[in-house]
Amino acid sequence: MSFKNKIIFAALVVLSPATYAQNQLAGAGSSAAEILYTSMAAAYSKYAQVGVSYQSSSSTDGLQQVKSRKVDFGATDVFLSADERKSGKLLCFPTAVSGIVPIINVPGVASGQLKLTGELLADIFSRKITKWNDPKLQALNPGLTLPALPITVVTRQDSSGTTFNFTDYLSKSSPDWKAAYGSNYSIAWVAGTTPVKGSSSVVAALKQTAGAIGYVDYQYVSKNKLNFAMLKNRDGKFVTPTGAGFSSAMNNSGWATKGAYEEMLTDKPGAGSWPITASTFAIVPLVSSKPDNTVAAIKFFTWGFVHGDDAVGNTAFVRLPDNVQGRIFGELTTITDTAGAPLKWSLADMLKMR
Repeated sequence: MSFKNKIIFAALVVLSPATYAQNQLAGAGSSAAEILYTSMAAAYSKYAQVGVSYQSSSSTDGLQQVKSRKVDFGATDVFLSADERKSGKLLCFPTAVSGIVPIINVPGVASGQLKLTGELLADIFSRKITKWNDPKLQALNPGLTLPALPITVVTRQDSSGTTFNFTDYLSKSSPDWKAAYGSNYSIAWVAGTTPVKGSSSVVAALKQTAGAIGYVDYQYVSKNKLNFAMLKNRDGKFVTPTGAGFSSAMNNSGWATKGAYEEMLTDKPGAGSWPITASTFAIVPLVSSKPDNTVAAIKFFTWGFVHGDDAVGNTAFVRLPDNVQGRIFGELTTITDTAGAPLKWSLADMLKMR
């Protein structure tokens, strides 16, 4: 019996079968997760009479909405701190892995041609480098003719998990960036940047502005056919964002070896690893005042783990390792109602949905 099947069997023993009448499930949060959850919802609707709506906003909004119990689940691109989980009586777990990508609109430069390092990217976003033909950029790209064009830096003005992961990478790449800005959901960007709200607005601003650079989740790159820059990873290799690159970063982390999904996935070793790999996480009540709704959310995500590899693959997200899924199955069994009784649901129901 495989490790994953052992975990599934254990969960079947612990949990009691139950049905629920919840026909509509509401989620909100991470803009990066929108494509993932809408794709999963479409696939899930073929197996269960449950509609899933998802409001794309931001990671912090997803936390606030589920904390106030306005939605059945939230979505964030950063694992919640112990204080956030405890104060909100919340459970947080990963659902899939993708990556954050620097996107560019530089005339004469095709997608994947421009090479950047983390240090140079930090210099661009801190406005130390302000033109595309800067000697440092030209030295790294001797085969390109970079234009004497001002760099328009498009940033997120709203609180964003995408920003947290992006600036975590910059902090690991540049001591100057770490000292001046650090990593956070919201950054006090240097004067001269172009702040916009939401990933879709980053895409729109980039498309409209020659000389622009921004950052979005990989889903937006593939969906909108955006030009991206290559990045130098920890092993010194210049790489492009791919599912294989996200998997490489995850496989060279504590996620694969210990199921430790609290660990950030930025700047991981591996010749093919994408340096700004990141996960998206679901947030559900650990103590539920609406058991039927929470059971519906548990079933949706559990179905995604057991049968949703195709849905994940269609979005360019990559699936979680079996040991991570096993840990999640175990933690889902700890959710209770307000009286302290474990919620009743059956993993067997998910296994039957083929």
